[in-house]
Amino acid sequence: MSLESMKFKAGMLRSAVFALPVMLIAGQALAQGAGPFASMGGAWSGNGVIALASGNRERIRCRANYVVNDGGDNLRLDLRCASDSYRFELSGNAVSQGGNVTGNWYESTRSVGGNISGRANAGQIQATAAGQTFTALLNMRTNGNRQSVSITSPGSDLSEVAITLSKK
Repeated sequence: MSLESMKFKAGMLRSAVFALPVMLIAGQALAQGAGPFASMGGAWSGNGVIALASGNRERIRCRANYVVNDGGDNLRLDLRCASDSYRFELSGNAVSQGGNVTGNWYESTRSVGGNISGRANAGQIQATAAGQTFTALLNMRTNGNRQSVSITSPGSDLSEVAITLSKK
C-alpha cells in the first residue's frame, strides 16, 4: 500500500471518528425534538373508573388507537369506553405547534363534537374539549407503555373518568 493511500485512509478514519459523535448528538436532538404525540402511536387498552352525575361510580374498560405522523405533532385518536351502564366513543384530531394543541373531537353515541385547545410537553397533554352543550378538561400523561387519562366535566352526566392504559 502506498504512503499516499495510507494517508488517505488515515484521514478518512479521523473524519469518521470525529463525525460519529456529531451524528449521535444530531440524532439525539432530532429524537428530543419529536412532537409531543411521538410515543403515543398504536393500540392501547386498560381500565378505570367513571363517576356519573348521579353519584354512581363504575369500573370502565377502554380501548384506544392513536395514529401519529412521523414528526409526532399530528394525532388521530379513537377512544372507546364502556361500563355496566355507560358508554362513549370519542374520536378526534389534534395538532401541536410550539407546545400549543388545537384540533376537533366528536363523540358518536351522543352526536356531539367541538374543538380542542390546550398545551402539550414532556409526555403530558392538558386540553379543553368544548362543544355547544359539553365542556371537558382532558389530562393525558404518557410514560413509556403506560398512559393515564383523566376527563372531568362538571355539570354533565359524565362528571369524571380516570383511565390507565397500556400499549399493546
